[in-house]
Amino acid sequence: MAEGAASQEEQSPETPDSPSPISSFFSGSGSKQLPQAIIIGVKKGGTRALLEFLRVHPDVRAVGAEPHFFDRSYDKGLAWYRDLMPRTLDGQITMEKTPSYFVTREAPARISAMSKDTKLLVVVRDPVTRAVSDYTQTLSKRPDIPSFESLAFRNRSAGLVDRSWSAIQIGLYAEHLERWLRHFPARQMLFVSGERLVRDPAGELGRVQDFLGLKRIISDKHFYFNQTKGFPCLKKAEGSGRPHCLGKTKGRPHPEIDAQVLRQLRDFYRPFNRKFYQMTGHDFGWDG
Repeated sequence: MAEGAASQEEQSPETPDSPSPISSFFSGSGSKQLPQAIIIGVKKGGTRALLEFLRVHPDVRAVGAEPHFFDRSYDKGLAWYRDLMPRTLDGQITMEKTPSYFVTREAPARISAMSKDTKLLVVVRDPVTRAVSDYTQTLSKRPDIPSFESLAFRNRSAGLVDRSWSAIQIGLYAEHLERWLRHFPARQMLFVSGERLVRDPAGELGRVQDFLGLKRIISDKHFYFNQTKGFPCLKKAEGSGRPHCLGKTKGRPHPEIDAQVLRQLRDFYRPFNRKFYQMTGHDFGWDG
């Protein structure tokens, strides 16, 4: 499923015998709440995987589509935004994900104005790999765009990276994080490793469940690794007895990029990565 695509809300079959909390939920009880937690980024970091994995948890209710409220639709008001949310029962968390929030200048203040207690999840990935993935997604929609190399550099021979190109700019995580920390304390933000989400989804989901104050229900038993796609898949999707892999676009092959180009980009990002490691207290290992 593409990063911005909506995933269908799946419903659990109701048992005809006694009205369980699940069946009463799907018969329309519960209420719509503003989200207590938001996956705010980053694009091509693994936000769709995190959302789909979290939706397995019985205490998480999430919008499948990206609402884009705090970047594109803020003028529609909080009542409009709340109406997009799924119904929740007591004890359940309402969530949404819109990866562009992390790089939207107005988003931190707007989310803080909604609730200073909102928990924020940021899925981060090696910024060089992320940039190539971003370019690959655009290339699949617009095959006539210039080469990755020509877009990434203002002057290739001088090694001048074009940091105004969005695929490069999004990966300057430390700069974006500075804006968020003006409005939210670090304890309300969790940085999820996109690499570990692929390598050890249950381990990373353990951290996420702890951060959200959820019982650790999602574990190794929920996942299997799809060798063809190179991604973990769910043995059972939310409300379904069938296995579920992320959409066809996940794991699409990246174009060949010159090794020297990748080295230059790693050199460019290194100081930003190190600052980000200091700010988050975690070395994501992108500089090896």
